[in-house]
Amino acid sequence: MTSDGVTPGATSPHKRRKTHGSSRDEQDPAARKPPSATQRATSKHQRESRTMSRSPVADGLSRRSSRSRSRLRSRSRSRSTRSESRLRSQSPLESPSRSRTPRSSTHSQTSTNRTRTDSSSPQPTARQPSKPNYRARLVLHGHTKPISQVRISPNGRFIASASADATLKIWDAATGAHMDTLVGHMAGVSCLAWTPDSNTIASGSDDKAIRLWDRVTGRPRTTARNTVAGQEMAPLKGHHNYIHCLAFSPKGNILASGSYDEAVFLWDVRAGRLMRSLPAHSDPVSGIDFSRDGTLVVSCSTDGLIRVWDTSTGQCLRTLVHEDNPAVANVCFSPNGRFVLAFNLDNCIRLWDYVAGSVKKTYQGHLNEKFAVGGCFGVLDGEPFVASASEDGSIVLWDVKSKAILQRIEGHKGVCFWVDVHGETMASSGQDNTVRVYRHVNESRTKNGATGKDDKESQGLQTELPIRLDDVKMEDV
Repeated sequence: MTSDGVTPGATSPHKRRKTHGSSRDEQDPAARKPPSATQRATSKHQRESRTMSRSPVADGLSRRSSRSRSRLRSRSRSRSTRSESRLRSQSPLESPSRSRTPRSSTHSQTSTNRTRTDSSSPQPTARQPSKPNYRARLVLHGHTKPISQVRISPNGRFIASASADATLKIWDAATGAHMDTLVGHMAGVSCLAWTPDSNTIASGSDDKAIRLWDRVTGRPRTTARNTVAGQEMAPLKGHHNYIHCLAFSPKGNILASGSYDEAVFLWDVRAGRLMRSLPAHSDPVSGIDFSRDGTLVVSCSTDGLIRVWDTSTGQCLRTLVHEDNPAVANVCFSPNGRFVLAFNLDNCIRLWDYVAGSVKKTYQGHLNEKFAVGGCFGVLDGEPFVASASEDGSIVLWDVKSKAILQRIEGHKGVCFWVDVHGETMASSGQDNTVRVYRHVNESRTKNGATGKDDKESQGLQTELPIRLDDVKMEDV
């Protein structure tokens, strides 16, 4: 036993785990007691067991345990260093508990907070397309017989009407004022068409002639081919029966006409001559239209056939026929040029994929069994819809995709023969000798009271003087 009272060969005090008793002994060295015989035997037994267990496996295990203990110590030190550095870098407003949070949980909390902030912040709602809500604004009187067709000019400023009284009339689309009466046909006028620049009107009549009119002068259009400058163009003649339908090409240089003689003619508008004659159908040609690029012409007939033609060659590219083979009264291309809309005399309107040769949609809800009523596509806020006249005097609008009826407008007394749509303006003609003008009213604007101006304008039409008062009466609806 040494002077310190420790048995030689025993574990030194600094290698043993400190306890409360050992700390008291260190504080009071005089209170130490010499080890008893039992303690000496226990320490001797521990030394022997350590010496006997020193095999390579035990050494490896002891080394591993020491390494793991050193790693744990180093990790605990690094963690304490990190926490201290985080605490130092924290701003005074941050709570210490946030520094104890691991980095991944902090990131998740931040993303959660962002998500909550984004959800709570008002998201910009997509603008819903306007549902058609056309309301009657004007009733235009002036024709003395039923009006077979009405068309709005491509620029939306004018309305032209063709009547069985052998005249055409031009109206101001905004005010309903009568602008001009075009006289020249010897029989009733069945159809008309506008050039893309809205300066020329073509009219087809039961007198088998087609006339081209200058909208500005109200006189027949002049031609420069082998004639004196300013000479009026002669009527386009070539059909052997009534002219039933007309359509201008997108460039305005070609005019297509369909007749009761079962033929389709393509005319050179500038030269005023016939370019090509197509033996199209076995019954009267009732409808005709150009595609958007002008390369195709579609025609229909009461023989139940719809035919697509190549404009440049005159070749028939496709013949469409339904299994029931109903008579077709009118036909037009869709705005994107991919489909053809056919108005049949079985109370159905069919949307054809003319490339596949199949019917994609069928629209029902109107009446069309006897007369060649017409319609068209309309577009509001980029969303297309189908508009059609009905033999009960109403106008029916359908959603193109869902086929649901969007609006039904009671219009004419008797048959409504035709309807045309240009944006928020719609015009119709009927058996009651009138042209009716409708305006689309946005419901949101109505709630905000923004339609007062339109109402005042329509109320003020009674006091506005039309250009010519001789044969015109104007009513406000």
